[in-house]
Amino acid sequence: MSLTLYYMPGACSLAPHIALQEAGLKFATLRVDGKSKTTADGQDFLRVSDKGYVPALRLEDGSVLTECIAILQYVGDQSANSKLSAPTGGVSRYRVAEWLGYISTELHKGFAPLFTPAAADAEKQRALEGLDKKFAWTQNAMGERQFLVGDAFTVADAYLFTVLVWTAFVGIDLGRWPTLKKYHTAIGARPGVIAAMTTEGLIKP
Repeated sequence: MSLTLYYMPGACSLAPHIALQEAGLKFATLRVDGKSKTTADGQDFLRVSDKGYVPALRLEDGSVLTECIAILQYVGDQSANSKLSAPTGGVSRYRVAEWLGYISTELHKGFAPLFTPAAADAEKQRALEGLDKKFAWTQNAMGERQFLVGDAFTVADAYLFTVLVWTAFVGIDLGRWPTLKKYHTAIGARPGVIAAMTTEGLIKP
């Protein structure tokens, strides 16, 4: 049994989808309908993960791993490319974990009100203001680096790229942060990223 990624187009599951492509691992994908909680092949997604949201990764032993950060770290560790999640024991590995934590709790969660139809305008405005400050911090922390950690693409880059994709859906002009816009463009040109986004229908073949 190969790995199977359960995803919704453009959701945070795009990050492990990119990581799987970058890792060169054999895997399948199954699209999940967020409303019906069914997969493209007719499965009840709640029987895959009772949390009811993506990503979920069915492992080769048949068990299921959930939560974006956990899946990213797992994929990185399964890859022959040791730089994808950074070598065990080195400080760079904890830098990757540090970025994953920040992206998850500060950037990813910061978008929640913007994707919630019932959220009040004032709540959405506060979310936009919060993201403004956090994107500014991210740009400053990156400096002129090509990647978040060291000199190679890591799973943290897959996650940050995914979050930056969302700016186009909520009307945030990424051009306000030139370094982030340049980074987004460069990461978006990687073959693994293009493959994942094409599969999810986010870009045309």
